[in-house]
Amino acid sequence: MLMPDTPSIAEPVAVGASARVLSTPEFLAGVRAEDPRVAIFDCDGTLWSGDAGSGFMRWTVEQRVLSPEAIARLDARYRGYLAGQVSELAICGEMVQIYAGLTESQMRSAAAEFFRAQIDANIFPELRSLVGELQAAGVEIWAVSSTCDWVIEQGVRRFGISANRVLAARVEVRDGIVTDRLVDVPTDEGKVTALARAGILQPDVVFGNSVHDAAMLKIARRAFPVNPTPALLERSAAEGWPVYFPAMVAAK
Repeated sequence: MLMPDTPSIAEPVAVGASARVLSTPEFLAGVRAEDPRVAIFDCDGTLWSGDAGSGFMRWTVEQRVLSPEAIARLDARYRGYLAGQVSELAICGEMVQIYAGLTESQMRSAAAEFFRAQIDANIFPELRSLVGELQAAGVEIWAVSSTCDWVIEQGVRRFGISANRVLAARVEVRDGIVTDRLVDVPTDEGKVTALARAGILQPDVVFGNSVHDAAMLKIARRAFPVNPTPALLERSAAEGWPVYFPAMVAAK
C-alpha cells in the first residue's frame, strides 16, 4: 500500500493562552467589518477538512489509475517527504507530474468522483455560507492551493468559485494529454507570487490553515487563520492573528 494514511478529518488542536480563538459570530463579524473587495481562500483544511491532495493521490492508487511503476516511484518520494527529505514544493509538483501520459478528461473525471466520495462530507458549512455571503456582496474571490487543479476546481464548484479564479498546482496539457511540465505550484511564497501574477498584491482578507499559507496571510489587510495546524497556530500567536475553528474541528 502506498504511504501511510493521513486523517480525513483534522484533529482538534489545543490552543495556548497567547492565541485568541474567535467564536463563529466573532469570525463572521470580523470578516464583515473589513468590507472586503478581494478575498483569498486556501482550500485543503480551510474550506474543507483534510488533505485532498494526498487523499487524491492515495485514491488514484487504489483505483489503479496509476501504473505499478508510477506507484512505486511516488511511494518512495512521498515517504521521503514524510521523513523531511523531500520539500513541500517538490512533492506538490511531483504529485501532479505523476499523471503524465493520462488524458485530461480521465483526470477530471477521477477528480469529480474522488471529491464526491471522499471530501464532500468534510466541507465546512460555515465557510460555504461565508463564501456565498461574500459573493452576494460582489466580492472577488480566489482559491489558492498546492493541490492539483483538477481536484481544486472540482471542489470549489461547491462554493460557486469558477475555474478562472483558481490558482493551483498544474502541469501543461498538450492535445488533451497530461505532461510532466510544471506550470505552477503555489505553496509558501509561491502563493504570493501566483497572486501577484493575477494582479493581486494586497488582498483585503486571506483565509488559510497551514504554515504554507503564512506568506499570503501576511500580505492581507487582515489575516484569518482557519482550523490552523500547530505550526500556523504558533505563527498566529506571534503575529497576533486571532484564529477560528469551524464546529467540525472545534478545539476542545
